[in-house]
Amino acid sequence: MASFWALHTHLIYGPGIVMAIVVLAFAQMGIHLVFFLHLTTAPDNTNNALALAFGALMAGLIVFGTVWVMYHLNHNMMPALQMLREQGGAL
Repeated sequence: MASFWALHTHLIYGPGIVMAIVVLAFAQMGIHLVFFLHLTTAPDNTNNALALAFGALMAGLIVFGTVWVMYHLNHNMMPALQMLREQGGAL
């Protein structure tokens, strides 16, 4: 609800709306971790924190790896004209 208010109000400077929404998103993630996943600093929550950290690591590796592979596939692709010349094409 607060993000909709931040988007539609004139009280926040225009370019700062994105930062306000990012801050609200991090606040919402924190609230979900504490109130829904019951993630606290208690000693019995160590396994939950480690599982969350491992999940975040795996998600980060998948996203970073996918972007890295797509960038390098695009970067290392041989142009079609050069490929035809190397294959002995008419061009």
